[in-house]
Amino acid sequence: MPRELGAGQAIIAAWRTNNRATTYLVEQLPPAVWSKQVPGISRLTVGMIAAHIHNSRCSWIRSIGARHGITVPQPVDLRRVRPKGLVLALSRSSKGMIALIELGVTRGGRVPRATWQNFPTDLAHFLTYFAAHEAHHRGQLVLVTRQLGHRLPRAVAGGVWQWTKLARQQPAAERGSKR
Repeated sequence: MPRELGAGQAIIAAWRTNNRATTYLVEQLPPAVWSKQVPGISRLTVGMIAAHIHNSRCSWIRSIGARHGITVPQPVDLRRVRPKGLVLALSRSSKGMIALIELGVTRGGRVPRATWQNFPTDLAHFLTYFAAHEAHHRGQLVLVTRQLGHRLPRAVAGGVWQWTKLARQQPAAERGSKR
């Protein structure tokens, strides 16, 4: 981590890069696949997988941070949310995740334990748990899109792994933020 960044700010920067990878993929998914059923799982659509990422964040923000005053974003409707609405929701849940990291920094590098939690409370494990969760679902989205006959351009499929580039990018929603 760069010396000029404290550990908390470095973890926030890494989280923002992860969020940009997720948001980038959602923005690039072909509209034709959004409502398509996942092959072999008739009750699940591509959009529902993407929406789960935001809703999962909301659940963890509620479980860990609500009692500490962190605003819990509204979940999205898995069946009705469209890509644009999900991108806006991901921005809100990303802010909640950053608030959890900041809470962890104020508590000596550990987030409070949730009632049910399957990862250690230190910030390094916190970050890697959520980044791994989202990477898993990004991989699902790429694979299912291919299975549905919509090959993503190499720049898109590979773009979610271009973390150096993503780390330099700052969406407008984050530019005004002092976090």
